Amino acid sequence: MLTSSQRQLLRVISESGPLSRTVLAASMGLSKAAMSGIARDLITLGVLHETETVYGQGRPSILLDLHPEGAFFVGISLLEDPAPMVLSDLNGKIIARENMPLSRDPEIIAGLIADALPKLLAGRPDVADKLSGLGVALSGFVDEKQANCVQSTLLGWQDVPLAKIVRQKTGVETFIENDAKAVAVSEKLFGIARDIRNFSVVSFGDGIGCAHFIRGKLYRGNHGGAGEIAHCTIEPNGSPCRCGKRGCLDTVASIKAIKEMSKAEGLSCTSLTELEEEASVGNAVAIRILHRAGAALGLAIAHIIQFNDPGMILITHVEGNFDGLFGTVVQQAIEANVLPRYAGQTPIRTQRVDSDIWARGAASIAAHNFLIGPNLN
Repeated sequence: MLTSSQRQLLRVISESGPLSRTVLAASMGLSKAAMSGIARDLITLGVLHETETVYGQGRPSILLDLHPEGAFFVGISLLEDPAPMVLSDLNGKIIARENMPLSRDPEIIAGLIADALPKLLAGRPDVADKLSGLGVALSGFVDEKQANCVQSTLLGWQDVPLAKIVRQKTGVETFIENDAKAVAVSEKLFGIARDIRNFSVVSFGDGIGCAHFIRGKLYRGNHGGAGEIAHCTIEPNGSPCRCGKRGCLDTVASIKAIKEMSKAEGLSCTSLTELEEEASVGNAVAIRILHRAGAALGLAIAHIIQFNDPGMILITHVEGNFDGLFGTVVQQAIEANVLPRYAGQTPIRTQRVDSDIWARGAASIAAHNFLIGPNLN
């Protein structure tokens, strides 16, 4: 278990990259001697290591950075079947993958994870000794301690202490988190949001997820539900949603909803890309569907900008791209629905991601708790 001072040092390096002892001491408000003692202990533990030497005025400085092999983490996604399971290092790099069957029974899931762990760690005794945490990403609400699934419509769960169940089966410290929040943590620790204190992630796929970092911390709200734009009403009295409400964003703008609208309109498109192709040759139905979905997603993102005024909106997507009609309509809807003084001031970035995104995010939750400690807010 790391001390608060050790975690403070690791947090500074995690947010800023390699730093000299002098800069670290100033950042932490400690004497160089006190900071050097903390760094020495972390080097002994194998979590920190010395990297390059920087020459300038005065004595050369040796930079300290996280040691990639100082700790390892397992991440599991419960969003697909089979459930992907990854092993990552302290830099967020995936070094091994396995799949396991998906179940809705928490006890069975824990047993499957315990059975798959030896396969994931096979031939890596050094990694097994440094396994420092396990994360699970799922669709639903998770409590502020990242221990209990408060509710998951997809899994049919309510008040399930999944972290405790998995920990008992595996013997590994376990944390669970909502899928979009896990992705946001991954981007903050290892991705393009590393240097941004205030940002929001919108995950666009079969469902729509959202998460916010505010003042450098994941914002979860009082009940773990902050960021749930998927179930904001976007079309009053619209189509029924799996959450029990009607007209939610998920029923209009998700990939699943777009495919269902295409099918209902008699189109044979099985992907957003195919629908974009139909729209590009003038298919009025395809154009109407993309306008409806894009306008809804853009409106929801405009609301995020109005509420939070973030330094960046990152839209992650597994399927399709955002350089066609859909992306254009999203951007137009954003600009049309924010106050004129804010229009165009919030960078909107899109990022095509692979299928590892959820499991990588889950591993990042475990890494975040190792490096920084619980994020209770």
